[in-house]
Amino acid sequence: MAFSSTVKEHPYNHLTDTLDNGRIKFFNPQKLNDPRYDKLPLSIRVLLEAAIRKCDGLYTKKEDIQSILDWQEQQNKAEVPFSPARVLLQDFTGIPAMVDLAAMRDAVAKHGVDPSLVNPRCPTDLIVDHSLQIDYSKCAIQNAPNPGGGDIPNQSQGSSRSTPSRPLSRGGSQCGSQRGSCSKPACSEPSASTGQPSVSVQQIENTPLLCPFHLKPVFETETALKNQEMELIRNKERLQFFKWCSKAFKNVNVVPPDFGAVHQVNLEYLSRVVQLNEGFIYPDSVVGTDSHTTMVNGLGILGWGVGGIESEAVMLGQPVSLTLPQVVGCKLVGSINPLSTSIDIVLGITKHLRQAGIAGKFVEFFGPGVSQLSAADRTTIANMCPEYNATVSFFPVDQVTLKHFKTINFSQEKLELLESYMKAIKLFQSYEDPSEDPHYSEVIEINLSSMVSYVSGPKRPQDRVAVSSMKEDFQSCLDEKVGFKGFHISKEKQETRVPFLHCGQEYKLAHGSVVIAAVISCTNNCNPSVMLTAGLLAKKAVEAGLVVKPYIRTSLAPGSGMVTHYLNTSGVLPYFSQLGFEVIGYGCATCVGNTAPLPEAVVDAIKQGELVACGVLSGNRHFEGRLCECVRANYLASPPLVVAYAIAGTVGIDFEKEPLGVTAVGKEVYLHDIWPSREEIQQIEEDTVISSVFKDLGERMEKGNTFWNNIECPDSVLFPWDQKSTYIRSPSFFSKLSKEVPPPQSIENAHALLFLGDKVTTDHISPAGSIARVSAAAKYLLSKRLTPREFNSYGARRGNDAVMTRGTFASIKLQNRFIGKPGPKTLHIPSGQTLDVFEAAERYQREGINLIILAGKDYGSGNSRDWVAKGPYLLGVRAVIAESFEKLHKNQLVGMGIMPLEFLPGQNADSLELSGKERFTITLPDSLSPREQLTVKTSQGKSFVVTALFDTELDVNFFRHGGLLRYVARTLL
Repeated sequence: MAFSSTVKEHPYNHLTDTLDNGRIKFFNPQKLNDPRYDKLPLSIRVLLEAAIRKCDGLYTKKEDIQSILDWQEQQNKAEVPFSPARVLLQDFTGIPAMVDLAAMRDAVAKHGVDPSLVNPRCPTDLIVDHSLQIDYSKCAIQNAPNPGGGDIPNQSQGSSRSTPSRPLSRGGSQCGSQRGSCSKPACSEPSASTGQPSVSVQQIENTPLLCPFHLKPVFETETALKNQEMELIRNKERLQFFKWCSKAFKNVNVVPPDFGAVHQVNLEYLSRVVQLNEGFIYPDSVVGTDSHTTMVNGLGILGWGVGGIESEAVMLGQPVSLTLPQVVGCKLVGSINPLSTSIDIVLGITKHLRQAGIAGKFVEFFGPGVSQLSAADRTTIANMCPEYNATVSFFPVDQVTLKHFKTINFSQEKLELLESYMKAIKLFQSYEDPSEDPHYSEVIEINLSSMVSYVSGPKRPQDRVAVSSMKEDFQSCLDEKVGFKGFHISKEKQETRVPFLHCGQEYKLAHGSVVIAAVISCTNNCNPSVMLTAGLLAKKAVEAGLVVKPYIRTSLAPGSGMVTHYLNTSGVLPYFSQLGFEVIGYGCATCVGNTAPLPEAVVDAIKQGELVACGVLSGNRHFEGRLCECVRANYLASPPLVVAYAIAGTVGIDFEKEPLGVTAVGKEVYLHDIWPSREEIQQIEEDTVISSVFKDLGERMEKGNTFWNNIECPDSVLFPWDQKSTYIRSPSFFSKLSKEVPPPQSIENAHALLFLGDKVTTDHISPAGSIARVSAAAKYLLSKRLTPREFNSYGARRGNDAVMTRGTFASIKLQNRFIGKPGPKTLHIPSGQTLDVFEAAERYQREGINLIILAGKDYGSGNSRDWVAKGPYLLGVRAVIAESFEKLHKNQLVGMGIMPLEFLPGQNADSLELSGKERFTITLPDSLSPREQLTVKTSQGKSFVVTALFDTELDVNFFRHGGLLRYVARTLL
């Protein structure tokens, strides 16, 4: 909407007001003179302002404004639109969105419509941050260019799996011409026959290493540069497409690789609290294809994660449709314990809110305790709201927010404008007068002084364990039956110790041994105080003489170069490195399953002893098998605790009673001996986290990097698809697209493709990690003459529907009741054969048989990924019948024209005595209504009722069109 040309006709023109001596205009909801406005939660006021500003009589109507004003009565009832100020995409979910838009241009062009009309109407930022993999670490050259597959080069090829830190001979010639040379120190693995190193250390030091990508001698360079180089080389096709998008589409801004994770860039560079457009000021707001988009709510910016399908609609001018939410007021009282980190506060609040049952609601923070939280603390807390199923966790703008933006180089003039505007429309919060507190649906009070240190695991983020109880809890996990917490290890095997040789020295592994320790600062741990705590802990540990065992796969992945900057400025970065936590790059690596392979000797020892080995990471996702197939227990912990557990080498330790380690001279060192004080942390944070780090990011953004600047891309309105490309392919979503909306099609005699249980995550439905060499996707890539080294990951190949369809339900942890054991297999019911899920679906499609999926509770929990809906759609799935759905995934299914059907309360597949092998018929009425109940009939003569989870008329409309993409395309036709 162009304000300057249309404001005269705007139905709420009478609400316009001015700032800055009349130079800046805005819509002032206070001019409604409606007493209900002052009682609205501030997050609802943001929705109201957007509805007033975007009121066009089509997507947003006057009735919508009245519904929002009447929030007290209309919450959970009225459907309202929300038009965010911008859209945020990360590359894994952004590339399929942009591929869809490119394909949509082709589709409308075939109908004689100008393809250049297909453009994001809403400003869209795409951050290339998810393709980083750990090819190089401090102790290894990995299987470059792909850690997800490929043979390990033998000793004669110069590859190794593990090494201590040491200088490398400089006698070799340089390998590669981009961004420095490839190199890595190495040590030998023990000989299989003798158990001793097959090559001496002296021999290795005098032998140039070979780059596993170029097979040429290399120099030693910084690990991060080498990982970044490999990222750019293997993803060149994708980057060329992204660059074409930045030129061909209007309103698209692409942030190249190496600038940081999407969450950090969004906070440090893109967030503005207010937006200025053609002389109008209005609140900043965002929807993004990443579950961590909610972090911006900590800065008073309303935003949440949506599927790639929904984001495409917003990009093309459609508002987000939502049922007016309940808003839970979270009142914070009490004082923060000096020893508690922001992670402890986050997990404590998460526990309270999860127990409160606030799924699908807004949470808004108020009370005297809020002022104790820094902006970084707030974004950390806001990030976790998907874990307790809230839509947003909103911190209104206050003095702390203003102080933060002053720190990141907002001019005084802009700060004054921001404050004046937010106060003018009553979006500025003060905690001094409780009478100004809004009215909420309910209020939950949380005492900050009750927060203590926790970790989460060993399989799910919601299973929190007090650090003081960790040793006892892990022992109970060994004892318990296999489940969300248990591993069921017999008593006689719990004392197993497996010796192995690593770099010529013997070590022993046991249950609970830490083999992966990853410090990641992308989301929860973007808080500078937490990373500085970890760095100071590392410094004190090194000074005390403590070390980390060299076989532990350690890594440090800062959320952006800004984190590295303040760690380096504060003087703690070298101590991280001395403990093995070397910077491996900027992007999602370990947290999305792109971890480096463990040393073979470690893997062999784990398998030999059937050990429950552990990974500890300061990320957000740690589902079983995600980090590494042989690492069964994974714990989320704050960065300093990741360092502590790495030093201890085990999670089976009581830090209060047992020493963290013993120095070379035999001195016992306890965790409390080296834990930095809160005052020390705050002082260093004040001295190091200054405006220069944000200024530096802005300068680097403007400059770009040499590799990106030199990439050539097509100069055309339509993208010239390369039929040989295995990364970018035109999807079939618009095949046989008609201008007319087809009538609803009932589902006749469908078979169940899968029979699933509870807690099926998006990782199960559409894995993001490596492509297994025996998978259907691997077979496809092999047919394209790619070697396993060149497979890359599912995430990197989301622009290729052929790979992603074959990768749907390809998780090794998928529990399909038709099969009875984990794996990406299913039963082709007519033949009785066990096949890959893709192969079975392909056979069903050839036979003209419709497909459904049967599932249990919380179907589709986890990260937002559009392929969790696109994949099943292309497999031929017409409906999913489950006990309950994760809301975001339910919306994605609707957006692809797949019916989400819910069993009635108290019913499920077992109570209805369904075997899953029946044939299912679901008859649809000519006029389908939201939340309508439908009857499912089986070939065994049974029938049962399900609820169609179409929440709004717009949902029904999307379904009738065959999905949101077809709906948007038809609006252009």
